Amino acid sequence: MAIRVFIYDDSNERRDSLKALLMLNDQLKFVGEAMNCATVNEDIENFYPDVVLMDINMPEVNGIEGLRIIKTKHPEVKVLMQTAFDDSDKIFTCIINGASGYILKKDKPQRILQAIEEVYQGGAAMNPGIAQKVLDYFKPKEINNPLSPKETQVLALLAEGLSYKMVADKLGVSYATVNTHGKRIYEKLHISSLGEAIAYYYKNLKQ
Repeated sequence: MAIRVFIYDDSNERRDSLKALLMLNDQLKFVGEAMNCATVNEDIENFYPDVVLMDINMPEVNGIEGLRIIKTKHPEVKVLMQTAFDDSDKIFTCIINGASGYILKKDKPQRILQAIEEVYQGGAAMNPGIAQKVLDYFKPKEINNPLSPKETQVLALLAEGLSYKMVADKLGVSYATVNTHGKRIYEKLHISSLGEAIAYYYKNLKQ
């Protein structure tokens, strides 16, 4: 059975080229189009598409709002976002709101057809450049550790439950040296208790 596709785009030329592309593929069926998402709920209920090709920047009701409405009322419909720009903020907004994939308008026709099939089958279609941005966004952020290597080492041992004396014995230094490190840790982290220091360590420094 052919995959039913609805197109949202404010460019008549773009809609026509997408329609022509869909009609060349026996696995896909063009079911409807609109220049914005003003009637998105009625469109989905009238044409019941499997996949929506959703432009982001459209007048009146844009693609992000259209996506929200579709995923709230018709969560089974796959929405493939398309835009002329790889705008990071909009990409993440779309992903958070349930978009199944994200392609650029400059992507090759074959890639667009492939993306429609991928999202229909439950995959997450994404332009490679956009996929890299998403990975970068969700990578753990680098923490700018204000502590010296020795202070970090002392804090790591304190976090393991060692006392100042035990840390001194383990590192082969005096209790007074560990105490000095402890004071500097408190000052640099702007904290006033060992509990806060340990919490900071586990949240930000522990690998």
